[in-house]
Amino acid sequence: MSGTWERELDEAARELDRADTLAFGGVGLAGQMLPATEAYRRLEQGLREHPEAARKRVDKLLRKGSPAGRAYAATLLEAVDPAAGRAAWTRLRDDDGEFTTFSGCLMGRATLGEYAADRLAGHAGN
Repeated sequence: MSGTWERELDEAARELDRADTLAFGGVGLAGQMLPATEAYRRLEQGLREHPEAARKRVDKLLRKGSPAGRAYAATLLEAVDPAAGRAAWTRLRDDDGEFTTFSGCLMGRATLGEYAADRLAGHAGN
């Protein structure tokens, strides 16, 4: 039977799998934390505490997730394995899937390819 942490990792991966917005902190004037941002943080913690199990979920998300989910996955991968993260961003450069971005109060739109190119150029932050 799965442990609590495994269920939490599964729930986080499912949330990111359907994410349509990329935000790494609070958004809007109230600084509201989006469910996808909370899920990202759970997977980030999982990579520290249960690296093998979390990495499997991140790798699957990178292959099959929504455009925002794949951006979250590549960001997570980049944090634990910079070379693998760079390779992931390189593969995502030609992806035209779109998502909403938030940086504090500022909302925007990007394609995964545009976001990946910015990450590779060192411009997009998390």
